[in-house]
Amino acid sequence: MIWECEQLEATYTRTPRRRKGGGFKFLLFMFVVGMIAVIGCMLYMRYIPNTQLKVMDYEAEHPITFEGEVLAEGAVIENDEVKLPLSILGHVLGSDELIRYEPDSKSIIMTTADKVLHMKTDSLTATVNQKPYKLEMAAELNGKNVYIPLTPLKELYGLKAEYEADSGIVVLLKAGENIQLAQAVGKKGEAIRTEPTIRAPYVERVPQGGSVRIWGERDGWLFVQGPQGQVGYMAKKSAALTTIETIPLPKQEPPFQAWKVMGSKINLVWEAVYEKKIDPSKINDMQGVNVVSPTWFELKDAKGTIKAKADPAYVRWAHNQGMQVWALFSNGFEPERTTQALASVETRFSMIQQLLAFSQLYDLQGINIDFENVKTSDKANLVQFVREMTPLLHEQGLVVSIDVTPKSNSEMWSLFLDRASLGKVVDYMMVMAYDEHWASSPKAGSVASIGWTESSIVRILEEDGVPASKLVLSMPLYTRIWTEKTDSDGAKKVSSKAVGMERVKEIVAAKKLKPVFDKDAGQHYVEYKEDDALQRIWIEDEVSIQARIGLVRKYDLAGAASWQRAFQTPSIWKTIDDAISKRP
Repeated sequence: MIWECEQLEATYTRTPRRRKGGGFKFLLFMFVVGMIAVIGCMLYMRYIPNTQLKVMDYEAEHPITFEGEVLAEGAVIENDEVKLPLSILGHVLGSDELIRYEPDSKSIIMTTADKVLHMKTDSLTATVNQKPYKLEMAAELNGKNVYIPLTPLKELYGLKAEYEADSGIVVLLKAGENIQLAQAVGKKGEAIRTEPTIRAPYVERVPQGGSVRIWGERDGWLFVQGPQGQVGYMAKKSAALTTIETIPLPKQEPPFQAWKVMGSKINLVWEAVYEKKIDPSKINDMQGVNVVSPTWFELKDAKGTIKAKADPAYVRWAHNQGMQVWALFSNGFEPERTTQALASVETRFSMIQQLLAFSQLYDLQGINIDFENVKTSDKANLVQFVREMTPLLHEQGLVVSIDVTPKSNSEMWSLFLDRASLGKVVDYMMVMAYDEHWASSPKAGSVASIGWTESSIVRILEEDGVPASKLVLSMPLYTRIWTEKTDSDGAKKVSSKAVGMERVKEIVAAKKLKPVFDKDAGQHYVEYKEDDALQRIWIEDEVSIQARIGLVRKYDLAGAASWQRAFQTPSIWKTIDDAISKRP
């Protein structure tokens, strides 16, 4: 009929030729008839709906729809229960980090802010936060895709799936979604069509009063999904808006509240522990310090074994001083063993279980992660380790923090850190704003000039979206004595050594040096000659520390941290405390 109308329109809209004799009336008659036919066809095309049903030919036996979109992969249906392919879950949940599959061990790890679920394909046993979790049906590997049963997805992420047996479609709905519903108002029901026109075939007919979900609008038509799961277009006049459907959020424990001094900020100092234990009786009063982080735990081998140097006497001393103990866990800066330890769920969980045991044994309040010199290829594995660790440590009441370097192009010292992802998981992120000019730097300069320090903070705040309430500015209590010497061929050689604050004071006093203020660095500077070489020092003192605490206040950061106690001058603790506690 449509083809016939188009032919009529083409034929009878041509201008008639003028003929001699009595043929004029015939031509006029035919023109009128043609115009009537064309108008009839146009009215038919505009007002008479297409009654053809289009049977959709989906690639999958059980296609999945999400927000009106048919996804690339289909579901597996087993005893009317739904299993969803891992390949589409990142898109649905808005993150590829929440669910991870490791083919070597056939492990699936699902994480949330407070839960870690571990299961394996073809197994009905699983764990949630290391406690047994019974599955009604097993995950499976089908072809190249892993299919996960709906129940744990619903419990952890609130995913809702409706399986429409007549059409074979699975309608997937995300927790927290608010969806406008409408009713079909026509006495004979309303059609859902493939395009926003009545001449398009329909894919589903909704009975009068039947409910549809509205996903959008186009050309005055509603883009809807019907009771059988088919998606398409329904005329606005054919639908009456009803209620809003809200997909419930999953049950969650109250969010973990990371420790913080009420009305104040974190004031942490690292305690570098090498072979000998620290004698607390020899530690000067540290006014204002409320957290100590001794470097007690270190990755020993590729299996995830942790070497411990913890000291109960030090913990008792810290607690008696009103301080929390957030023990540091380092990878020993060994990239190869780090790669292997992070690579599998078994070694990651081994590390986590050891940290939990140590924390309970030594009465710790937190763990500070310090992984450095790591391959960029291990970026995702480090994030996964922190995602798996944090809920379990939180369950034990432990604060989780991680040390990060300022952003740079260094593969092993900066690029491996996914600060944006880590910032969503940890309680605090320590920005180690030091070694702007490092030990082997070809150019002498400040360990942490004020401009460089501020830029380091701002980049993480703005580029990575880490909240200021999670950032802790880490400050150096050491500086470097730079030696610049010109050799016989005129080339300048630069070397350095790190020294603490007291040693610099001794040098300045012994050589009767007069420090000058370097405005660009935001700190005092001295230089002197020794053994035909120029010695240069950018000094760490009350002035430089106060300037950095000013940044903590300017950006309302969570607090400040200092590396490390042995480099201190005793008066610096009062300086930090006064600056950090200062009221506007």
